[in-house]
Amino acid sequence: MRFSEFGLTTHKEVPADAEIVSHKLMLRAGLIRRLASGLFTWMPLGLRVLRKVEAVVREEMNRAGALELLMPAVQPAELWQESGRWDQYGPLLLRMNDRHDRDYCFGPTHEEVITDIARKELRSYKQLPVNFYQIQTKFRDEIRPRFGILRAREFIMKDAYSFDIDQAGLDASYARMHAAYTAIFERLGLTFRIVDADSGEIGGSRSQEFHVLADTGEDAIAYSDEDNYASNIETAATMPVGGNIPDATRELEKVATPGARTIDALCDSLGVSAEQTLKTLIVDGTDGPVALALRGDHELNAVKAQKIPGVATPLTMASPETIAKVTGCGPGFAGPVGLNIPIFYDHATANMADFVCGGNEPDMHYAGVNFGRDLDAPETVDLRNVVAGDPTPGGNGTLTIARGIEVGHIFQLGTKYSEAMNATVQDPDGKNQVLSMGCYGIGITRIVGAAIEQNHDDAGIIWPAPMAPFDVVLVAIDMHRSEAVHAAAEALYDELRNEGFEVLLDDRNARPGVKFADAELIGIPHRVVISDRSLAAGELEYRHRSDSKSRNLKREEVLKLLHETVVSS
Repeated sequence: MRFSEFGLTTHKEVPADAEIVSHKLMLRAGLIRRLASGLFTWMPLGLRVLRKVEAVVREEMNRAGALELLMPAVQPAELWQESGRWDQYGPLLLRMNDRHDRDYCFGPTHEEVITDIARKELRSYKQLPVNFYQIQTKFRDEIRPRFGILRAREFIMKDAYSFDIDQAGLDASYARMHAAYTAIFERLGLTFRIVDADSGEIGGSRSQEFHVLADTGEDAIAYSDEDNYASNIETAATMPVGGNIPDATRELEKVATPGARTIDALCDSLGVSAEQTLKTLIVDGTDGPVALALRGDHELNAVKAQKIPGVATPLTMASPETIAKVTGCGPGFAGPVGLNIPIFYDHATANMADFVCGGNEPDMHYAGVNFGRDLDAPETVDLRNVVAGDPTPGGNGTLTIARGIEVGHIFQLGTKYSEAMNATVQDPDGKNQVLSMGCYGIGITRIVGAAIEQNHDDAGIIWPAPMAPFDVVLVAIDMHRSEAVHAAAEALYDELRNEGFEVLLDDRNARPGVKFADAELIGIPHRVVISDRSLAAGELEYRHRSDSKSRNLKREEVLKLLHETVVSS
C-alpha cells in the first residue's frame, strides 16, 4: 500500500475529549473517528488491525472445534421475557419498536437467541457437545461512554456458547475455551492474567476474566506469582485472622469528635491511624437494616457483602432516616457498641484492640474499644477488598495488586437459560435432559485499545507484531527529486510484497521529519529508510519500532532480517 493512496490523516495535537493513551493515539494515528458519543468509525488503518485480531480469534476458535454462525443483532423482546432479563437488564438495553409496535432490542449479548437455536436444532445427546460462535456488533447503552473504544456503546465482540448433556461435559467445554483464549492472547503478543471473577448479570456458577495488564486499566486484580493465584479484586478472598483476641490496655471512653463523619476526619481529630479505627456501615437487609463493620483503612466489597444471608441484593446503603432510627445519630457516627441490629464483622477486625468506633450519638465516638469486654468476640466474614501484602487464600504467598483491562470472559452458565427457555435433548435413556451451557466472550475492539495501553511510548503506538497493520514501512527520502531513491524504493517495495510482506511505502512529498514521526505514531514494527546518502554507501537504514537507534545494513541483510523476524513472529 502506498501512503499517498491510503487516505490516512494523522494529527500532531491531542484531541481535547480523549482521556487515556489508547484513545488519544487511535485518534491521532487515524485508526478511528468519532461519530457520536460512544460510536466510532474504524478507518482503513484501524480496520486492518481489527481484522488481524479477528483472524487470530477465528483460527483458535475453529481449532478448538467451535462452529461459526451469525445471529441477528436485533432481537425480539419475547426471548428476553422468557429468560426474565427484559425487565432485569436495565437501561443498558437499547429497546425499540418496529412499525407494528412490537418490542425489540439491539443485542448486547446473545444468550437468549442461541438458546432458542439450540432448542430448535438439538434433539439428542448424540449431537453434543457443540459450541457455536460469532463475531458481531453489539450495543450497550452506557450511561457515560468514555476511554474511546474501551468503553464504547457499540463494539465488536466474539461470543461463543457451548451446549453439553451434563456438568462433566460443560467442564470439558469450558476447559477447551480456557485453552483457546490463552492461545489467542499469547499469539497476539499481550501480557495478560487470567483471574477468577463474579458472573454479574450474565449469571452462572463459575467465571474467569482475561485481563491485559496496563496501568490505565479500569479493573484491579490481585495475583501472586508464588502459587499462581489470580482473581478480580471483586472476588479475591481474604482469610480469617488466627490467634487470640489481643488484651485491652485502655479503658472505654466516649470522646467528642465534632464534624468527624469520615475516617480521615476522625484520624485528624484524635491523632490515630485509620487501621486503629472501625467503621460501621448500615445497609438494607432482607428483614430490616444490617450493620457491616470493617477496619477504617479497608474498603467494603459490595459483591461479597450482598452475598451474605440477610443482606439485601443489590447492596444498598440505608437511608439517613433509617440510620437515625437504629443508631440515634446521623451517618458517620454509627458504631457497634449497644447497636441492636445484626452486625457482620470483617475478618480483619478480629485482632483489633483499643480501637475507635462510632458512639451512636452525634459528634461522638468511643475510644479504647475491645472485643471480649465491650463487644462480644466476633464471628467474622469476608467483607473487604484485598490489599497488597495480604496472604493468598492458599497461604503460599502474598498478593500483588495490578490494573487490568478486561478483554475476555468465560462463564459456566449451567442451566440458567436452558431451563428458563425449555432447551432440552433426549439423554441415553430417552428422557429429556436440560442442556448445560457455557458462554465465552472476547472484546475484539477492546483488544486493540488494550494493546495500545500496554504497548506505546511518547512517540506513538508500538504494535505487537501479530496485530500490526503492516509489517514494514519504507520511508523514501526525497523520492520525488531523486531517481535513484525512487527506483530503489519501488524495487524494494515490489520485492517485499511479492515475498508476502505487508508493506506501506511512504511515497509522500513530505519532509523526512514528518515521515519519521508518522511511522513512529502508527507503530509499524520495521522501518527501512531509503535515501541518497544510504544508497551511496551501499546500505539501507533499518530500525525496529521498539529500538532506540537505527542501524545501517546492506540490502540483503535487511531482507534476511525481515524474513527471520517477521516470519518467526
